[in-house]
Amino acid sequence: MSNAGDGPGERLGRARVGFEIAGRRVALGETRDLALEVARNASGRPISLPFRVWRAPEPGPTVFVVGAVHGDELNGTGIVRSLMLDAPFALRRGSLVLVPVANILGFEDRSRYLPDRRDLNRSFPGSADGSLAGRMAHTLFREIVAKCDAGIDLHTAAAGRTNYPNIRADVADPWTARLARAFGSPLIVTGPGPAGSLRQAAVAAGVPTIVLEAGEVWKVEPSVVAYGVQGVANVLADLGMVDAPPSTPPFQAEITRTTWVRAAQGGFLRFHVGPGDLVEAGQPIATNADLLGHPVEVLSAPDGGVVLGMSTLPVVLPGEPVCHVAVPAGGLGPIRRALRRSADRHVHARLRDDLATNVSVTAPPAYEAVVAP
Repeated sequence: MSNAGDGPGERLGRARVGFEIAGRRVALGETRDLALEVARNASGRPISLPFRVWRAPEPGPTVFVVGAVHGDELNGTGIVRSLMLDAPFALRRGSLVLVPVANILGFEDRSRYLPDRRDLNRSFPGSADGSLAGRMAHTLFREIVAKCDAGIDLHTAAAGRTNYPNIRADVADPWTARLARAFGSPLIVTGPGPAGSLRQAAVAAGVPTIVLEAGEVWKVEPSVVAYGVQGVANVLADLGMVDAPPSTPPFQAEITRTTWVRAAQGGFLRFHVGPGDLVEAGQPIATNADLLGHPVEVLSAPDGGVVLGMSTLPVVLPGEPVCHVAVPAGGLGPIRRALRRSADRHVHARLRDDLATNVSVTAPPAYEAVVAP
């Protein structure tokens, strides 16, 4: 892959004037709503995936933005729809391919998975003669992903959890690292991604792709949508596709290690932290009690870090995950200092507050809380 220092016109979308997708040509300066047939139902009728191609007047990179690869993860759908309906920026160069829902069958069934119970995000790049999931992945990959120069894949936490917004990216790939850093998330969780995931298959095929993880399933959370739209705009600005100064986060940490805090006993949880909080090693995360309120255990952070994700369900069984902690290699000191220096912390604070609306956070008894920065 070319050096990430090359200009986007040299590496991405060089001289792309004509563009054909799903059997249709889209000219520079044109916006077209199209449909891609991805399967046939049991009665033989076509199942189509709607998407929009938005082309600027000048050539440049072609970037796909896709939501709901898991059919119940609708924050991504909300972000893509906001890009289509709210026109948050003027596209000056290049093209956007906007896919509100990739897993259309799971979306219609109100399910994370496909009707064959397979995970579309473990099926890429797919197979023309494989399972239903493999065939859908093959069509989506061939007709959309492979025709783009870069991509942004939008996800949420699994059911019963919420994620503080973070980027997942293979920073060993220079262009993927550039996209991840440009998005403007305080947290970048590094790694190639699971086998069969869209982002792993795309990067392997030479299409640098990042993942945004944010919020909960079956919701379109306004602060997550605003965050995602701003992040997309930041990436496009970095690629020279929009003429707007990118926003910068109060800090940016690349995370190579995360850890889950799990319940040892069954019970009913009272949470002591919220998404995005900074926690010290040994700090109580939640108190687990029986139904009469008698504590059975206090769950504590094994390391200092940032609350990356957490359960939104108070009922827990032994071994179930309660809190996901991102552990910065340099510790929390640099993050605390950056937050103290930041004059604009409203996005950080608003996201923390909004994502905690379904989590009742209380101080643990007999614990002297760590003072927030």
